[in-house]
Amino acid sequence: MASTPRIAVVVGSTRPTRICREIATWAQTAAQPHSSLRYELVDLAEVGLPFLDEPLMASLQQYEHEHTRAWSRLVTSFAGFLFVLPQYNWGYPAVLKNALDFLYHEWHDKPASFLTYGTRGGNRAAAQLATVLQGLQMRVLDDHLEAVIAKTDVDDDWQLKDVEAILRPNLAQLRKIDIQMTEAVAGC
Repeated sequence: MASTPRIAVVVGSTRPTRICREIATWAQTAAQPHSSLRYELVDLAEVGLPFLDEPLMASLQQYEHEHTRAWSRLVTSFAGFLFVLPQYNWGYPAVLKNALDFLYHEWHDKPASFLTYGTRGGNRAAAQLATVLQGLQMRVLDDHLEAVIAKTDVDDDWQLKDVEAILRPNLAQLRKIDIQMTEAVAGC
């Protein structure tokens, strides 16, 4: 009996006051009930990679540091990826780029989508990330999600007032991503 394919829901921000983990948890929880996949959080703040410190290019897979070998094992263990990230200055967080750049072959042919968010939904971060994922030879799904988080959606501490109410309008799009992810994983 084959095990259930695991999909990493990557928390792509490490900012101390971030709302990214809450949004990623919503995505994980919302996608899971109707899915044949198992969605699991991978928080880059917990992974704790330093700024890229491998002396050789990732495509050689000659990792000098245990943190890179551990990251390689973790990434390899997943069948696909849902990256959750804010848009910063029309781009995506450096911590996510750093995490992607540590590895190369481990990403190959794995399906990927993303949930970006920002005051305009994060479409520029989405475009940049899609280009990098294609460069890593990932299979970028046709659908992704761009959630608008307005200033009225956060409190005085910049935390979401009601994540469920804010993101509920995106549920149908998240389900489409899950369907595509399921098909892509089955095609591996």
